[in-house]
Amino acid sequence: MSPAAMQASRSAGTGMRIQMQQNLDIGLVLTVAVLLGLGLIMVASASITIADRSYGNPMYFFQRQVVFVIMGLLIATVMYRIRLVHWERSGQGLLLFALFLLALILVPGIGVTVNGSTRWLPLGFISLQVSEFAKLFVAIYMAGYLVRKHEEVRGSFQGFIKPIAVLALCSVLLLMEPDFGATVVLMTMGMGMLFLGGARLGQFASLMGIVVAALAVLAISSPYRLKRLTSFMDPWQDPFNSGFQLTQSLIAIGSGSWTGTGLGASVQKLFYLPEAHNDFLFAVFAEEFGFIGVTLVVMLFTYLVWRCFAIGASAEKAGHAFGAYLAYGFGIWVGMQAFINMGVNMGILPTKGLTLPLMSAGGSSMLVMCGVIGLLLRIHREVHTVQSSSTSSAHMLARKKR
Repeated sequence: MSPAAMQASRSAGTGMRIQMQQNLDIGLVLTVAVLLGLGLIMVASASITIADRSYGNPMYFFQRQVVFVIMGLLIATVMYRIRLVHWERSGQGLLLFALFLLALILVPGIGVTVNGSTRWLPLGFISLQVSEFAKLFVAIYMAGYLVRKHEEVRGSFQGFIKPIAVLALCSVLLLMEPDFGATVVLMTMGMGMLFLGGARLGQFASLMGIVVAALAVLAISSPYRLKRLTSFMDPWQDPFNSGFQLTQSLIAIGSGSWTGTGLGASVQKLFYLPEAHNDFLFAVFAEEFGFIGVTLVVMLFTYLVWRCFAIGASAEKAGHAFGAYLAYGFGIWVGMQAFINMGVNMGILPTKGLTLPLMSAGGSSMLVMCGVIGLLLRIHREVHTVQSSSTSSAHMLARKKR
């Protein structure tokens, strides 16, 4: 091969690497990969005893989680390949589908009830937790609405109250399950997107007061919710009943100290801590990896949320409003859910039944979160494609002027 051909080949290879780096957010991909890897390790560790007792297979939950991760990565790949304009056009249809699913599981004989809550739709080997898909579909709808009704949201109360009515309807259906945690995340995400979309501060503050008051009334009016809200304040008052789960979680976190007891050496997962591989996976992780491990996980989620907002800011700067609002919504969603899960495990928030994104065992959460990552990467790709096209056009114009 001639020197000129070799140089051309090197240039082409360099160009392909640069293009791949621009199309794929490497930092985001690596962060998600680490969280998924830690999650699989901890699901195996936290569930090994209960899986052996319940199913005669110590790796039962781990094997299921591996399947869900693979399925989630396939979903992320598919969503990465679909142009955002198609999601924007389908927002209203997806919202109607979400409302249909939320109503469907409340029909007697259809929804699966576990521990007094009807949140799952049985589909063969997997039961879908409808609230996870509802959050995704509502985020897509809200982003599209903010693009279509941008001026109306900024300038009139009517444009502001329409999406609030949608959020309220979804929240009512969620509370009928009941799923107070998903309601809080959904409302926070939706209202955060509205605020970033330009809703006036006065309207926003008034509505926030109404929402907080309504949630407080809902919490106090139900003995079940009130008990869950108040037991976390002093779990040691009833450590063998209402405060049992939280006291075991606090013991696990306290036992971890600085460096932890070591992988697999958790004591609290041995039939002491309920939902150790699911809602309270973080407590087992803290026991086995200590403060250093907890700091790492917090930093990973902080970076993930920061990338969501950074991608959103880049999309907004490039004039891609739908991608910007969607990325902002995902950032609020992931950050809020991770914060609530960790807060519940550490006893600073009442129990909500929310998983730790990308780490806790659970098929629906894993599938939806991987889909969210796929959409984030798609937003990043389209933004960089627009920026690359603008740069190329500017260079061509400059050459013509010469």
